Amino acid sequence: MIEFNSVGLRYGNGPKVLKNLDFKIEPGSFHFLTGPSGSGKTSLLKLLFLSLRPSTGQINMFDRNVTKLDGDQLLELRRRIGIVFQEFRLLEHLTTFENVALPLRVLGQQEADYRANVEELLDWVGLKERMHAHPELLSGGEKQRAAIARAVISRPDILLADEPTGNVDPELSERLLHLFAELNRMGTTIIIATHELEMLDKFSYPRMLLAEGEVSIHD
Repeated sequence: MIEFNSVGLRYGNGPKVLKNLDFKIEPGSFHFLTGPSGSGKTSLLKLLFLSLRPSTGQINMFDRNVTKLDGDQLLELRRRIGIVFQEFRLLEHLTTFENVALPLRVLGQQEADYRANVEELLDWVGLKERMHAHPELLSGGEKQRAAIARAVISRPDILLADEPTGNVDPELSERLLHLFAELNRMGTTIIIATHELEMLDKFSYPRMLLAEGEVSIHD
């Protein structure tokens, strides 16, 4: 369960970007996060990823009040959350294979145990032929697919994605959404921020509408 109780967020002394957010996300659900440009979708995802603390209110995740946890405790919980940022955040000194496998290495797994799974996922997202390439040699769409593969490889409890299909063609966009849907069927809670109306119409999941700093959920 993800639960926001009267959560607000402001940067410095500026006005509140998010205000009085009250909503619940059930485990294993799938939601699209929509709203006008600049409405705070990325800020909300950062709160969900536990990389920002709210200015006011309380957030409960994994049966804990995460607003009260220290840095080490938050880091431990963040390992249960996968995220795809708009800016990819691939490590330049690692190959595509190494970037995708990084969450598994952090968990202490050995390459012999995960190599086949990583190669299978890279093949599925169309990057098997680019597995030895470094990020500087990848196109924007290839970087996006690598970032998505890295986010899902460890089958996180929660997956957050910020415009994950913004740099790929419509066919691959739909294929990636089916990947997210399959992960959801295995129990992962999915929240995808998007402005693509075709995607919203094609996949009939509930929508979280963020507008004027507040969230409403529509089935």
